[in-house]
Amino acid sequence: MGKCCVFAGQGAQVPGMGRDFAEADAEAMEFFDKANAVLGFDLKKTCFEGPAEELTKSNVCQPAIFVTSYAAYTAFLKKTGASFDCAAGLSLGEWGALCAAGVLDFDSTLKVLEARGRFMQEACEAAPSGMIAIVGATPAQLDELCTKTGCTVANVNSAAQQVLSGSKDAIASAAAVAKELGIRRAIPLATAGAFHSPFMQPAREKLAPVLDGVTFAAPKFPVLSNVTGKPHSSDPGEIKAMMLEQVTGTTNWAADVAAAKELGCTTFVEFGPGKVLSGLIAKIDASLVTANVADLASLAAAAERV
Repeated sequence: MGKCCVFAGQGAQVPGMGRDFAEADAEAMEFFDKANAVLGFDLKKTCFEGPAEELTKSNVCQPAIFVTSYAAYTAFLKKTGASFDCAAGLSLGEWGALCAAGVLDFDSTLKVLEARGRFMQEACEAAPSGMIAIVGATPAQLDELCTKTGCTVANVNSAAQQVLSGSKDAIASAAAVAKELGIRRAIPLATAGAFHSPFMQPAREKLAPVLDGVTFAAPKFPVLSNVTGKPHSSDPGEIKAMMLEQVTGTTNWAADVAAAKELGCTTFVEFGPGKVLSGLIAKIDASLVTANVADLASLAAAAERV
């Protein structure tokens, strides 16, 4: 009965995250102190106290969720002595999965995510755009919706839920067209812009030289790619290429879960604030065991469950 560790994505952030891990364990506190030193601003204070508006900035949010998730992951390993058979993460969470598998170190992951978040925010500000969640569309309806509006598929969360990216006008049109097509629900999302779409091409181009300056290694255990829905190659160069592709490409979370099942995983432990991924996994396959580790209380419950 294999286990997969999964790492939260952007949008899960909440003021106060990581604080009880840090106050309970010196190593966890060291992660936040190191983040402050590496990044040159007080990430720890923003995580522990907010304000929420600061925490939602992409260049703050992305490293903040990573540090909190990694602290949760480390606390779980200490408490349980468990090991994992594979790892995955949603968007920025894939970087946490790569770090957990030893592909790049903690400091490098922080630097990458601060830059990634900053470049993505700049791309959002340069071209007004947005995202919309589509629930209950058939493949044919989804194709027609994209054709009629010019939106592209940003996330495949499950067979029943996808997220589209597009210009502000395209997103507004998508809500109306979805209703015309008889799609059950279309929910505009409060995001800074059209992530995982061609709108992020400037961010992808700026991120390339940052990754060139980071040392990647072969993963110690399989890490699932958002782009391919399959385990990453053991070739560090190919991993870098896929992580650049991830900035503009579709994030296929449903395929990652399916691939983890093919690797024999029946238990998924989510690390980081919230439990969005646990909820999506349960919708994909209700037979899978899920647990989340967001704070000390959920750590204790997860240790008992898995």
